[in-house]
This record gives sequence, C-alpha cells and structure tokens, in this order.
Amino acid sequence: MMTRRDAAIALDIPLEMAKRHGIPSRLSEKEFAALNANPPAWLVQSRANRKAGGRPVWTQLTCEVCGFAEFERTKKWWPVFDFVHCAEHSPAQLPTLEAGKIRAEYPNISARMYGIVDERR
Repeated sequence: MMTRRDAAIALDIPLEMAKRHGIPSRLSEKEFAALNANPPAWLVQSRANRKAGGRPVWTQLTCEVCGFAEFERTKKWWPVFDFVHCAEHSPAQLPTLEAGKIRAEYPNISARMYGIVDERR
C-alpha cells in the first residue's frame, strides 16, 4: 500500500492535485501501476505542461551527515543547495568550507531540514 502523498511524489504532481482528481488516501501498488501506465487525461495534460529541464514538483532532501531523507515540495525561492542537513546536526558537522567562501544557511526548508549554500565572498 502507498499513501496519496507517496503517489503524488511518484507521479511528480502536487498533493492538492492528487486529492482534487480523486486519488484515494491509500492505494495498492497494483492500482498505482495501472494509474501510471494508463494515466487519465488530467495527468497526461499535467505531464505535457511540464517545461523541459524545469524544477521538479518534489525534491528529495538528504542530510549530508546522517543520510536521513525526506521529500519536500520545491520552492521557487530555493537556491541550489551545496549541502542539506537535518535538525539533529549542525553546519559544523558538514564538510570543511573552502577558502574564499562563506556559508549561508537557509533554515526550515522542510520540517526537519536546513539548506546550505557556500558562496564566494
């Protein structure tokens, strides 16, 4: 069994879209496979509207220190993160900062994650 959220992540559509188009709160792997193999018109249209090379709807965030991972909706304001760490770790536990760079932290990019960008001075 998979949740509606899991299905939305796998289909790379917003959770709201999955709910609006009647994807049930739980569905079997077989039901999901059938949906993905024979997508309804709304899903075909959604896929057709995607820009080549555009940002995905969902992004997997993985802690650089411990490997904890979660999916989060991509935000337009996100830069390209050099590192991501979970709330259990501090930036001091990340790889050493290169000479001539400063480290910028973006807190709360998800419920438990922080984004890090190493920028040139």
